[in-house]
Amino acid sequence: MPTTIGNGLSLLQFPVLPQLPVQVPVPIDVLVVLAVVATALVLFVWQPVSIDTTAIALMVALILLGPWTGVSPEEGVSGFSNPATLTVLAMFVLSEGVRQTGVIQILTRKMESFAGDSESRQLLATVGLSGPTAGFVNNTPIVAVLIPAVTNLAQKTGTSPSKLLIPLSFASMLGGTLTVIGTSTNLLASDVWAQIGGPGAEPFSLFEFTQLGVVVLAVGIVYLLTVGRYLTPARISAKGTSTDRFGMADYLTDVVVHESSELVGSEVREVRGGDLDLDVFQIVRDGRTVVRGLPSERIRAGDILSVRASQETLEQVIEDESLQLLPELVDAAAEYSEQLPEGFSPTRHAWHPTASDADAAGKQTEGADRSEDGDPREAGPADDGADAADGSEEEASTEKERETSLTEVVLLPRRWSMGRSGVAGFEREYDATVLAVRRGNEVIRQRLRDVDLQAGDVLLIQTSEDVLDRLRGDTHIIVSSDGRWEQFDRRQIPVALGIVAGVVGLAALEYLPIMVSALTGVVAMLFSGILRPEEAYDAVDWDVIFLLAGVIPLGIAFEASGTADLIATGIVAASAVLPPVAMLATFYLGTAIITEMVSNNASVVLMLPIAVEVANQLGVDAFAFALAVTFAASTPLLSPVGYQTNLMVYGPGGYKFTDFARVGAPLQVILTVVTTAGIVFFWGL
Repeated sequence: MPTTIGNGLSLLQFPVLPQLPVQVPVPIDVLVVLAVVATALVLFVWQPVSIDTTAIALMVALILLGPWTGVSPEEGVSGFSNPATLTVLAMFVLSEGVRQTGVIQILTRKMESFAGDSESRQLLATVGLSGPTAGFVNNTPIVAVLIPAVTNLAQKTGTSPSKLLIPLSFASMLGGTLTVIGTSTNLLASDVWAQIGGPGAEPFSLFEFTQLGVVVLAVGIVYLLTVGRYLTPARISAKGTSTDRFGMADYLTDVVVHESSELVGSEVREVRGGDLDLDVFQIVRDGRTVVRGLPSERIRAGDILSVRASQETLEQVIEDESLQLLPELVDAAAEYSEQLPEGFSPTRHAWHPTASDADAAGKQTEGADRSEDGDPREAGPADDGADAADGSEEEASTEKERETSLTEVVLLPRRWSMGRSGVAGFEREYDATVLAVRRGNEVIRQRLRDVDLQAGDVLLIQTSEDVLDRLRGDTHIIVSSDGRWEQFDRRQIPVALGIVAGVVGLAALEYLPIMVSALTGVVAMLFSGILRPEEAYDAVDWDVIFLLAGVIPLGIAFEASGTADLIATGIVAASAVLPPVAMLATFYLGTAIITEMVSNNASVVLMLPIAVEVANQLGVDAFAFALAVTFAASTPLLSPVGYQTNLMVYGPGGYKFTDFARVGAPLQVILTVVTTAGIVFFWGL
């Protein structure tokens, strides 16, 4: 006969010996939930599919297994209408509205002016700007704007950008603990707490834990300015060009196509698609540079091809395809009066591996704008001013298509996660040639067509100026080492800041719930013209939205099935000798470690119900344990994959995977002590 234990869950009883019943130790409901969680954790850690896909699969599994998980279809999809999900969505849009005004760029220029050539001031300016701002504006756009600014500043002053980029990411994470809208994790924790915290539990107010957030941010900044400064490695050289930083000097050169070459008449894409690991990224023909539409361009005799290839491949191509190295041809012309390719001028050739670089703004224009000797043409007396005015816009557009440069771009999370697009797909979409890929401290220079791109990769590309303009407007890409600034409507700054201040004020005074206040701000952004609807849609990180919607039902299953209660009972029994304050610190550190393996939102949903149950069984304040989990999940400091801002600086900083633990582990231990002590001091236990 089935028996019932105190929590109402049935256990099966089998009489093996007379009067000695043997019970199944774990209810079937709990086993099912644990099996689903274990499967989800494996998928979150190994990521055979993206984490948002795993989250939606988790939601579907919980609904399908409803008789055991206790999750109805309505509860399963409730994450999409959850206040936390909608508030996070609204904050993405509000953050984009602020970014569109250029106010962050203005602050960045002030930062550069203050920092000068002192590494200490540069570090102080970086963490001082990114930390406090992240309490009110989503940290992803903050870091996206500051990466090129910090990189440029470092290279101008001889500082390694690696010394500044990990502090930039860490400070933006710590700044997110200042307010409940600082991170999506805080908002989700607020919602979970309101559901499971007990009869008197309410969602966190806007400044619920700001006093502790200020302490955490201050401690983190002091650490990054002192101990962390010496632990942060200088992986990227402070000097040199992009080709130097990518180690491309031995891979890039120019060759001249002879009339007898088998390449004559072939399209560039045919050369790229062959068995040889060879890329043609530029053609100089009759004094003009061809980059736009390069894959379909047919090679002609006399063309000068700028190529990427290893020395071995280059030797084979030169031998088999009747090509000649351009430097050798120039030397021969000087010594033996051999003829140079038609229209070629050594003084303005488009590619010099030792000099041409985006940092030096090396650009070429077609020969149509120059005379035969390479000097700019002057307007003749017959030039008509009206005709010039009519054609000025077209000429400016054509000029952009002609200008080419080497540029580094950083791939942001979302679209580029999980190798969804390869180098070949990137080149087709953006009409650019990828010359190398840096992933952390690894540089990939060969067999690029076989490389799947990942979030955090840095690409060295050759492309035209009009394509660069399009890349600058792409929300999935950062144009790094970019000295140019987008054109913003600065007149909208007071309006945008006023809207954000109104959102914060209404929520802080509890006149409106945070969700309603934030959505009202979105409407104001759209009606004021600061954002267009399509810009608002593009601003939303839909991976995060679907992740939130997918994991929220897991908290329901944990409670309904009794899984949280059972795990909490085991933890309390196993840790009977530990005082409550030690248990609080253990939950903080445990949550931080789990967050390194799964997303911060998933770790909150997993750990917060267990933490509350442990607190209830210990007879201490459950709110204290909820705060420990919330803070720990918002600050994963040990790996580049623990948080998206870490991933964003991973490639630009040229870091090793272990560099984050090298800098972050001591800080994580310090924050475990500081956060635990702060919770006890401010709220008791």
